Amino acid sequence: MKLALIQHRASSDDEANVQRALIAVRDAAASGAQVIAFPELAFTRFFPQHRRGERDRFLHSHEIPGPLVRKFQDLAAELGVVIVLNLFERDGDRTFDSSPVIDSDGRLLGVTRMMHITHYEGFWEQDYYDPGDTGAPVFETAFGRIGVAICYDRHYP
Repeated sequence: MKLALIQHRASSDDEANVQRALIAVRDAAASGAQVIAFPELAFTRFFPQHRRGERDRFLHSHEIPGPLVRKFQDLAAELGVVIVLNLFERDGDRTFDSSPVIDSDGRLLGVTRMMHITHYEGFWEQDYYDPGDTGAPVFETAFGRIGVAICYDRHYP
């Protein structure tokens, strides 16, 4: 399995961040990557550094499945790569730090939601995220098994 880890600087323009990410996937696939993974909150600046206060809790959130994830599903199918995203998910009135896993045929295999939500100066994540309810799934992809640990969950194997 050849893995590419995408790291990019997010701007305040979420759509421009998505467009750069789509280009990064193409570049990684052209370099032979089979599995392409993104960092936490890949399509926006790290907003939990600020207390929510009166901010819209759903600002920057996306549904899974939804238009943003579909863009990457289409690209995964076109290029024959597995893509692991991370985004601020909205599910009804709840929100999560989530990683959808997309197989090389474009199928959404599932989602991992962060379970352990940190909360201290500069990381006010409990203001934004609900604790995940998916456990720690393992996904059978075209190139092997993949599990996702998000942020603070890495401290609780």
